[in-house]
Amino acid sequence: MLLPFLKNNDEVRFVSPAGNIDGLLINNAAKVLCQWGLRVSEGKFVRESYGRFAGTEEQRIFDLQNALDDENVRAIFCSRGGYGLMQIIDKIDFSRFKQNPKWIVGFSDVTVLHSAVTHFDIASVHSSMAKNIGEQPNSLSVVNLKNILFGKITEYNIENHELNRFGQAHGKIIGGNLSVLLGLRGTCFEPDFSGKILLIEDIGEQPYHIDRMLQNLRLGDVFASLSGLLVGQFTEYEEDLLMLKTVYELISDAVSEYDFPVCFNFPAGHTDNNFPVIFGKQSVLSINEDGVKLKF
Repeated sequence: MLLPFLKNNDEVRFVSPAGNIDGLLINNAAKVLCQWGLRVSEGKFVRESYGRFAGTEEQRIFDLQNALDDENVRAIFCSRGGYGLMQIIDKIDFSRFKQNPKWIVGFSDVTVLHSAVTHFDIASVHSSMAKNIGEQPNSLSVVNLKNILFGKITEYNIENHELNRFGQAHGKIIGGNLSVLLGLRGTCFEPDFSGKILLIEDIGEQPYHIDRMLQNLRLGDVFASLSGLLVGQFTEYEEDLLMLKTVYELISDAVSEYDFPVCFNFPAGHTDNNFPVIFGKQSVLSINEDGVKLKF
């Protein structure tokens, strides 16, 4: 289900359902969203800190539940990722959200929330969060996010990578952070991979960790069910010479027995160049000698 696009004076809400965040980053991002013509509100505990978390489980549940239930809120901006949504996702009641859905915006640990709402066939946006919105408001990533939320659906044209596999895939895009996705395997929040275009990215994971996760997806027949694969950015790790291959080569090997198209070096992940991707909307991924085109 594609949601109503935002319009001038709509209310949007910042919540922090995972890691804690410097309040100045929220201030900066809120100023940008106000310049877009939006009214920005905050969860009661959005600036809280409880260890690595943005408040206790009860506080984070309270803010996320209120944002999901509030009929005046048209989009929920998660302030940051980190870790925490796995602790609370099963305590969230989505019944009112399903009756009055709204855009969920974020990435990284927010992969948990994206995966949860795919079960209701509701679209969401995998994209930059408070830090990038506030610090780089004129970047392509943030400008594209604004365009998508206000109904100017973006089409991406990307240069080929040497490991790309040509072809065309039709389907809804799902996925996000690879390690978070693996944490959902075997739970009721694991997305349905069948016929989907899968986006994967990660940060700080060693190559053999990444390969282990890929083998789980292979052995679990996830790859066998896909329509296509978008390989985003894998950052902040050291190449493991003992693995004998780069991370992208490990991914290429893991999917070598399948015939779906594969796009490497897609600009999504823990980098400044984090293009927003609409999850849960029919999309077309085309890869040929001229390059890559992703059309929502």
